[in-house]
Amino acid sequence: MSFTLALVGRPNVGKSTLFNRLVGKRLALVDDQPGVTRDLREGEARLGDLRFTVIDTAGLEEATDESLQGRMRRLTERAVEMADVCLFILDAREGVTPADEVFADILRRKSAHVLLAANKAESNASEAGVYEAYGLGLGDPIRISAEHGEGMADLHAALMPLADAFAERAEAEAPVTDVDLPEDDDELEDVDTAPRITRAHPLQVAVVGRPNAGKSTLINKILGEDRLLTGPEAGITRDAISLPIEWNGTPMRIFDTAGMRKKAKVQEKLEKLSVSDGLRAVKFAEVVVVLLDVEIPFEQQDLRIADLAEREGRAVVVAVNKWDLEDEKQGKLAGLKEAFERLLPQLKGAPLITVSAKTGRGLDRLHDAIVRAHEVWNRRIPTAKLNQWMTGMLEAHPPPAPQGKRIKLRYITQVKTRPPAFVIMTSFPDKLADSYKRYLVNGLREDFDMPGTPIRLTFRSQADKNPYKDKKKSTPSRLRKHRGKKLSG
Repeated sequence: MSFTLALVGRPNVGKSTLFNRLVGKRLALVDDQPGVTRDLREGEARLGDLRFTVIDTAGLEEATDESLQGRMRRLTERAVEMADVCLFILDAREGVTPADEVFADILRRKSAHVLLAANKAESNASEAGVYEAYGLGLGDPIRISAEHGEGMADLHAALMPLADAFAERAEAEAPVTDVDLPEDDDELEDVDTAPRITRAHPLQVAVVGRPNAGKSTLINKILGEDRLLTGPEAGITRDAISLPIEWNGTPMRIFDTAGMRKKAKVQEKLEKLSVSDGLRAVKFAEVVVVLLDVEIPFEQQDLRIADLAEREGRAVVVAVNKWDLEDEKQGKLAGLKEAFERLLPQLKGAPLITVSAKTGRGLDRLHDAIVRAHEVWNRRIPTAKLNQWMTGMLEAHPPPAPQGKRIKLRYITQVKTRPPAFVIMTSFPDKLADSYKRYLVNGLREDFDMPGTPIRLTFRSQADKNPYKDKKKSTPSRLRKHRGKKLSG
């Protein structure tokens, strides 16, 4: 039985470092600057034979107002209420601070199971801080070093009894159900070879855009709860947070990413890490939702972000947020479509959806567009249909003949999906004009109903093969004899 462990404590005590060690990956951003983590990040942790869910939380702040620190604290308190076990982490080098005493009292009231860990305890300078931790009344502190991996065996020993108790409780509460077996062996066969969206393999969606476009607010509206930190401040999100969800019956994993500014404006190391984390989310996503602000749509940075998603081969959906603030909706929509076709021709036909993260308007259409884009991204076309199509394209517009050399397109086949990739065997592939390549790509989009998805079209050479081309010329034996007699005479 898996349980949930929340890592809580003041800023810069090493929560994210311990989170990364437990999940075995560098998922959470780590920096010497305090307050790097702001949202709740979940991961599947492994500690010896234990398997559980670990939650990295924002540093506990003493603020309780509507400020950014106050909203971060409320989000952390919510994680404490959700978790089965809380690991309260102290900085053993600094010792127990007044804020630690306040937060220890909060944890005693809000969580039934609290463990105490003294981090950064790898040196003798931390001895005094470890002894001070006994005064919090949360039991014996576990000496650990998240950075060096020390004390993990002691943490495992402290978690094991709790894990066994949760497993026994879950076994007692689990209902007994009958399993219906198929009557025929044919029911066991899966005739559909296309990838299916299931809870085990959810659809991966990344929401990207400039700062303050409303990405976190949109995802909160989809979730139906304030799971991500939001506010009027630009650049609140720092980590690329992934959240599992079943949206309108479709299992998904949605990635909320940090706002991406122009490269020249990104100076701080932390912002560089945040943008890098967002780019990694784009590479692992299947569908990328590029979120625009209706008041300033299609800025240069928006175009760069959309082009990045296309170059990475992801299916793209463009969503225009804050549509509830627009008065002239019809005229604005027509202008958006015209600008989209003109500025992003490489995404011709991609869906353009207007939404309001605040009111929830347009979310159903956004869901349908995401599912549709994923379906097109996985589409496979039979080779026979492709060659019939290419014959028609060649009859309508034959390829040009540069320098009098006729270019022959022999046949076409699809070599992969995700995104759809095709290979055309031809003579003189390096002499084929780019305009003709675009003609073929646009034809694939229109004739096989693949709007918006990236299409990879490669041309390979297949020259006529002459079986005698590489063989040396030889003189027949009777001619050799005749030539010899003539020379001797």
